[in-house]
Amino acid sequence: MSEIIESVDVAVPVRTAYNQWTQFEEFPRFMEGVEEIRQVDDTLTHWRISIGGVEREFDARITEQHPDERVAWTSVDGTDHAGVVTFHRLDSALTRVTLQLTTAPEGVVETLGDKLGLVSRRAKSDMARFKDYIESRGVEDGAYRGDIAPPS
Repeated sequence: MSEIIESVDVAVPVRTAYNQWTQFEEFPRFMEGVEEIRQVDDTLTHWRISIGGVEREFDARITEQHPDERVAWTSVDGTDHAGVVTFHRLDSALTRVTLQLTTAPEGVVETLGDKLGLVSRRAKSDMARFKDYIESRGVEDGAYRGDIAPPS
């Protein structure tokens, strides 16, 4: 298992950063290797990714979501991963976005890439691209403000 924590400070209000992050279908604009995400319903997303020439498709369920605070998810099939993104207001126009991700590499290529730190570097680059994306726009593409409580 690989555990990754990456943070980035973005020069937008916490609401803007959070709203943009909830636009999962826009992830291919700033996440390397993410080919497509389809929002199936309020809690289910379908991912199509390509990493190192290996293509995967899987579903992920949002397990907890609180506006301007956090989004947590876990895979329900295929690739084994789970994560949480938290949003911290630093001031009225500055937000710290922190990604915590746990993944289990599959096969020799992914295991080698993980041992070489490629997954961690990719997450760091993705967070930097998120920063560039939202700061260059200044506004979010949309918003999902629903609250999803963690399973009991």
